[in-house]
Amino acid sequence: MQNFAAQCLDMARSILGHNLDSINADGSIAPVPGEESRADEPGHAALALGEYYRVTGESLLNRADLSDLVARCIGSQIGQDTDSENGLAYSGLGLLAFSPSKERNIVWDRLDEGTRAQLDKRLLHRSDYDTHFQAFNIAKAVTRYSMGLSRKDETGSLIERFIERINTFGEGKFCDDAPRTPERADVLGGTYDLYGVMQFVFVRSALQLHANIHLRERKLPSLRTCAERYLKILPDIVRQDGLGWCYGRGIGSYGQMHAISLILQAMRDNWIAEDKLPQYKELVRKLFQFFFVTYLDQEHGFLVIRDAERDSIPHHTTRMANFDAARYLCQWARLAKSINGSLEGRAPALQRATCRYVLFDKSARKEQGLCIYQDPGSGLHVQIPLVSGSTNKGVSDSLAFPHMPGVFDWPVNRYLPVFLPEITIGENVFIPSYYGKNVTTGLGLKNTFYFRYDQPELITTDERIIAGVGSSKIEWEFSGGKITGKFTFQFKRQTQINQFRYILPIAAPHHHYRLGSSYTLGAESLRCNVLKDDFQAQWAETEVVSDDTAQRTYYGKIHYYQILLRDRPLHLRPGHPYRLEVTYTPHIVMIDELA
Repeated sequence: MQNFAAQCLDMARSILGHNLDSINADGSIAPVPGEESRADEPGHAALALGEYYRVTGESLLNRADLSDLVARCIGSQIGQDTDSENGLAYSGLGLLAFSPSKERNIVWDRLDEGTRAQLDKRLLHRSDYDTHFQAFNIAKAVTRYSMGLSRKDETGSLIERFIERINTFGEGKFCDDAPRTPERADVLGGTYDLYGVMQFVFVRSALQLHANIHLRERKLPSLRTCAERYLKILPDIVRQDGLGWCYGRGIGSYGQMHAISLILQAMRDNWIAEDKLPQYKELVRKLFQFFFVTYLDQEHGFLVIRDAERDSIPHHTTRMANFDAARYLCQWARLAKSINGSLEGRAPALQRATCRYVLFDKSARKEQGLCIYQDPGSGLHVQIPLVSGSTNKGVSDSLAFPHMPGVFDWPVNRYLPVFLPEITIGENVFIPSYYGKNVTTGLGLKNTFYFRYDQPELITTDERIIAGVGSSKIEWEFSGGKITGKFTFQFKRQTQINQFRYILPIAAPHHHYRLGSSYTLGAESLRCNVLKDDFQAQWAETEVVSDDTAQRTYYGKIHYYQILLRDRPLHLRPGHPYRLEVTYTPHIVMIDELA
């Protein structure tokens, strides 16, 4: 672990060194060309520098005074007219990293009286959240009490409320990040994505800085109970080449970083059984290797999340990602030093194909979860999320198709019906995603796994359930390296379809930032075969998008779209089943095999 810690620290030092010049004299952050700054970026920078100081004890980096830089960033964050809960929370933890005592905190000494008063006022103000913003409330409470700005510690009650809502909003007891307000009473709910992992990582980091270690020890068991649910699914989610969480909002580099942080924190807190440690150490090694090779410019030493071949969500700016990467690397270095032994581990070899369904929620209104299938013989390893996209509407990240970057790809920041049938009726566009009923998984004939769910009412691409139109039944079958998607629609009245679409993106890994052992499509591609199509669609001419920079994934460039299309009306009879059945036997190879 000591070598891993040293490597992380060297990377953090390099990343920070390349981004210090972006901190302006007033503490604001200058964006990279072509991007715009976020309101919370000064807070992210403050915490990254605080974590570096915390792990090294060094007050200078490239001859720059870290305490002065952090004070400037905090001043900029506090002085903004726009409320930024996350930026304020990051700033508070960045301040605490230098000391939980005002008398010994060199950054506090650099803040003027006006900034101190405004910081106290902003930390005191607290809105009640049922999303990941509640984690920022906890961090604000930690900062206010630990810095002696309040004698009342709200941290414990906020954590209890955080845990209570996790246990209330879903039967599976995972974090549902869908906002619930009177103005959004029609929200489907069920946004179970990477932000659930992020919340536990952030709250645990905040508690580590709390001045009252006894409160931390009292609250850790409750956090452990919930965090372990994510820990238990990581061995199934992490691909053989080290790719981590790959569906939902804000994945890419963060799909690697959040997962590594959760595992290392669990190791430090002894949340992982002794006999499981080798397996989780192997996960950290693979996740880190994929992160290091895929997102780090090793020649210059900074993080690259978007370029001509790949992209990320607009909220993830390059500056923010670099400061977050530096922060996490510093945390990993500190955590690794506290963990005995080496990073070398071993994962139990997968001998046969497995299919697992993770239940997120099951209620009278909806069922949601995640199906994970992997076959060691072919290299097929897919995640099919049956979850809401919530505030991330209008994109394909959370659609219920087999997610496997390099094989089954999708565009960033765009909606397309990838690997799913899309039906347009009047002004409504329907797609079989987001929720289900009667969800089942199991082993069928000839050792074939299946994942099935019904939709009693059709749902639109903006997640509105429209009653009285029709219903659908969806089934995914897995047999070795073969996937079959079966979609059956029935309509409750005489219906006219205006358009039917089914799209297959064909992408390639990044030409430079890629791991040789990562999976990609070989010369025979997806080997798609349409077995049944009652919608009488036709394959349109292949759409070539190699020169369109908007057609990117989190990992590489999309070059082609193969589109099964019916763009003329089709009249459907009520009660009659209309089916689409498609099979894939993707030609999966490692990138090195293409050389």
